[in-house]
Amino acid sequence: MSARLTAVGVVCVSVAAILAASDSSRAGGQGKLEVHYTASLAGIQLGTGVWTVDVIDDQYAAAATGKTTGLLQVFAGGQGSADGRGTVNGGKPVSSSYAATITSGKRRDDVRMLVSAGTVKDYSAFPPWPPTPDRVPVTDAHRRGIIDPMTAWLMPVPGNGDPVRPDACQRTLAIFDGRARYDLALSFKRMDQVKSERGYAGPVVVCMVRYVPISGHRPNRPAVKYLMEQRDIEVALAPLAGTRIVVPYRISVPTALGMAVLEATHFIAAAQAARPTPETTSARTF
Repeated sequence: MSARLTAVGVVCVSVAAILAASDSSRAGGQGKLEVHYTASLAGIQLGTGVWTVDVIDDQYAAAATGKTTGLLQVFAGGQGSADGRGTVNGGKPVSSSYAATITSGKRRDDVRMLVSAGTVKDYSAFPPWPPTPDRVPVTDAHRRGIIDPMTAWLMPVPGNGDPVRPDACQRTLAIFDGRARYDLALSFKRMDQVKSERGYAGPVVVCMVRYVPISGHRPNRPAVKYLMEQRDIEVALAPLAGTRIVVPYRISVPTALGMAVLEATHFIAAAQAARPTPETTSARTF
């Protein structure tokens, strides 16, 4: 696969995979988010997706669907869905389960994972990648201390005040997606302003993203080298109301054909009430 097609694929798959919290006290607030994304290349729309997230008490759940559209649908129609669940522990989302299905023509790709305390306890990926001598093997150590692709984009910002700030970018996301282990290293680039067609309008913090493959990849593939060399991949982060979590508003990847972009058109976030505890329920009843 060429580097340019892989860069386009990063954005298209992100519709399905992205579409894979804390405050100064306990679990990080209560928030609900619905985002509608479009994926485009050089201004031409390639796909759409919807991502929903619920954070309440010490639990979170995220679900996404996406599909290709327009000319890409004619030549390479595809769709996908993803689901991630877990807990909020010490102010950080911690994976419990992740599932993703992507179909393109007659090809179907399924990944399932169960995770405990950052360690993959069980997983399946079908169809399996064919064995090749140049593929870096995934070891048991590479399946520890990880987050899944959905949880990766729920980024808690510690402290007080506005979470949309430069230090929101200072993190490395250690991701295992069921096939490969890689880091996404974020660093601050600039502040920006956005205005969605519906919902959020305001500041975003823009982070530079570096792709660092660990295992499961083929180091000599042009696509892998291309992504490793890129210094212009960006993610713009916006707040999830009611929490100290920031999430992607826009992702951009430069390609030889132009900029590939995944961007929110609707970004609707709201705080929500915590679940009643038995004590508070009893107090209201009696």
